[in-house]
Amino acid sequence: MSDDSLIHDETAGIERLLKIMQRLRDPGTGCPWDIEQDFATIAPYTIEEAYEVADAIERRSWSELKGELGDLLFQSVFHAQMADEAGYFNFQDVVTTMSNKMVSRHPHVFGQESRDKSVDQQAQDWEAIKAAERASKAQSGALDGVAVGLPALLRAYKLQKRAARVGFDWPSAQNVLAKIAEESAELVEARDELTQNEVEEEFGDLLFVMANLGRHLGVEPEAALRQANAKFTRRFKAVEDKLAAIGKRPEDSDLDEMDAFWNEVKDDEKSRV
Repeated sequence: MSDDSLIHDETAGIERLLKIMQRLRDPGTGCPWDIEQDFATIAPYTIEEAYEVADAIERRSWSELKGELGDLLFQSVFHAQMADEAGYFNFQDVVTTMSNKMVSRHPHVFGQESRDKSVDQQAQDWEAIKAAERASKAQSGALDGVAVGLPALLRAYKLQKRAARVGFDWPSAQNVLAKIAEESAELVEARDELTQNEVEEEFGDLLFVMANLGRHLGVEPEAALRQANAKFTRRFKAVEDKLAAIGKRPEDSDLDEMDAFWNEVKDDEKSRV
């Protein structure tokens, strides 16, 4: 019979969580679902939890944020436990690696460099240190190290930032807007004359250039799209409420009526600003 005293000690901190994870993965006494998982099956949950953290912050729901951060921490613990079982590394190795990285990347805080730098200069220094780290890992290409598993829109943004650092970039947002007009025309042509695969390719090109426009405007496209999603959700819910007030559901209505309510909701929001 295993000693679960640490598991039931609410004051034990991270060591308690590590023990819980170890027990969940125990082949003899653990949870069948947890035991069956591997890095690939858990990775989607890790991404989902990161987005739920961002969502709680977006909604300024600080009570929920505590729980979402815990969920995200648990993902790190889960991966570290599987790595420990495979003999790759353990959770303490993760902590040590992260601590060493932060000390190395902040010589103006933990080393001899002066803190008398602008935020922009510190960001440039950070990127220079990261570039040196990539070089030490034999990642010589400008785009090396941009994770393939990132959401596509975010990865497009990061790829473009990397390319811009070595001079592969449009001079201004105006040039990007001209490219958007060009890509839009190509998408219309593809819709009218080409195959579905070619339509998809042209649509992807347009999204890629839109991400680049965001970078030129100082807008992080993933965050902007999250805000747009939240706005659409809020306004559509308000349309549903207006329909409910007259005894209808969306499927009982039509586009003209819903669009009229949509415009009312927009006007209401603008009047409150």
